[in-house]
Order: sequence, then C-alpha cells, then structure tokens
Amino acid sequence: MTLSFALYQAMPGGPAEAMKSVILSQSGSTGIDMDRLNTLIQLYTNVSPDQPVHVQYLNYLRDVVLYQDLGRSFFKNEKVTTLILQRLPWSMFISLYAFALGYSLSIVLGVLTAYKEKSRFDSGVSSVVIALNSVPYYIVGVVLIYFLAIRQSFFPVGGRIGSGVPVGYNPEFMISLVKHAALPALSMGVLATSAALSMRGNAIRILGEDYVRVAQLRGLRDTRIATQYLGHNAILPMYTQFMIGIAGVFSSAVIVEQVFSYPGMGLLMFEAVKTQDYPLLMGTLIVFTAISLTAIFVADLTYSLIDPRISVEES
Repeated sequence: MTLSFALYQAMPGGPAEAMKSVILSQSGSTGIDMDRLNTLIQLYTNVSPDQPVHVQYLNYLRDVVLYQDLGRSFFKNEKVTTLILQRLPWSMFISLYAFALGYSLSIVLGVLTAYKEKSRFDSGVSSVVIALNSVPYYIVGVVLIYFLAIRQSFFPVGGRIGSGVPVGYNPEFMISLVKHAALPALSMGVLATSAALSMRGNAIRILGEDYVRVAQLRGLRDTRIATQYLGHNAILPMYTQFMIGIAGVFSSAVIVEQVFSYPGMGLLMFEAVKTQDYPLLMGTLIVFTAISLTAIFVADLTYSLIDPRISVEES
C-alpha cells in the first residue's frame, strides 16, 4: 500500500488532480466551490487534497485497514470494494482452473521424462516445454482463439457463460461455465508448464536414491515406482514453487482477460488503467498483491507440515 500510494502520487497530476479535472469537466464550470470540490475528491479517492501527503497516506491506510474502504470508482461511480468482490470469484476460478491444468500436466511430464531420461520422449517433451515457456502466454491465447474458437468453433470467446443459459446448479450452466473459461485457463496454464523441468530435475536426483533401487530390485511395477516412490518425493521440494505459481497465474489474468474479453478482476484493472481511474487501479493492485503475498506466506507456514524432514524449530 505504501509503495502503490507513493507511485500514484508521483504520477502526473496525481489522483486528486485527475478527480478534480473529471468533476470540473462534468460540471461544465470552473466556479465550483472549492470546499465542496475537496469533499467530493476525498469521497472518491479517500485522500484530502488540502492536507500534506503524509496525512493523506495515514488517512488512506486507516480507511483501507480498518474499514476496508478503497474509495469509489471515478467512471463506474460504485465502491471499489463492491466492484472487486463482483469480479474476484471469476478471476479466482480461471486462475485455479489454469493452475490445476498446468501443474498437473507438469508433474506427470516431469516424472515420465525423468523415468525415460535421454530417450526421444524425454528430448521431445523437454523441447516442447522450453518452446512453450519462450512464447508469451498472451500470444498462446491469440493462437488458441484463432485455431480452437474461430477456425474450429470448439470453444466460445468472450463472456463468462453463454447468452440465454439459466444461471444455477444445472448441467447446462456448468458446461457453459467450463467452456468459456477453457481457453483463458489453457493460455494461463502455459506459465505453469515450466515446473515440468524442475520436476524432471528433482525426479532424476531421486532416481539415484537407494530406496528407488530397492523397489526396482523387488520387481515392483514401473507405474507404482513412478508415482509412489518417485513422484511423491520429487514433488515435495516444489511445494513453495507451486504456491508462488498461484500468484503468477493469478497476476497473468490482467492481460488474458483482456485478450479473451473475460469479465474478471484483471479486465477491471485493465479498464482502470485505460480510464486513469486511480481509486479502482490502486484497489485492484492492492488485492492482487495481497493474494500473492498470502500464497507465499501460506507456503512458508505449511512447508514443514508437507515435508516432515524440514523442522522450523531447528536453526
């Protein structure tokens, strides 16, 4: 909040001046009472323009922390908190959708490539993963739209559900929901495929452990060794990376939702940038940051529970 507040204050004009220009342009007159003008600016931005910057910051911090008041949107004329709460569940949905697709595929490919090290399968999968992570995820989104939506019409583009679909817990609504979120999730899931190479490295290291060799000598099935012995232990060091990946996938929604016209919080933030809606822009940035930091914090707190070999009591 401190950094974002300082950055917005450093922008040309700042939020107070931007709001003043909006009010004056709408009123059609420059003769508006200054006290009333300052009151309106404070209502929308949570800062009083006639006070020093440090006082403005303390007041903003108080309103956000104690009252969860992020101000009002200039152009939508609604509370920023209300707008964010309306869009946040949809962004969370496609982010978790993408996270599940990307990391599930990464784990499976990482284990299989390690188990078939130096084979054609290993070389081919590794090359594809490197290529996917060399291409920006939004470019992947454009390619998916062209081939799967425009050329083949397998998936719809734009919106969260189809027009005329009854909202509720019914199969038609659920299918429409998943289909509309599929392409954005696939595009964002490309970010998570980089974990396949990390998983491969961990799995190759574990392949040299004695307990894996003993399992092979006992004649256990390859699938059991790959899942119970190899995959289970190789995934533990990646737990923190997975949690940080949630933040990465979620933040990518800003561009992906614009590409797919998916009305989530990312698109809301993009609209705030275009219209210079300072309260809305600052509110969405704070929420994005809070989610990212929370994911990393949870990873730090729970890693010792996931991997008992790590003890928080020892230095």
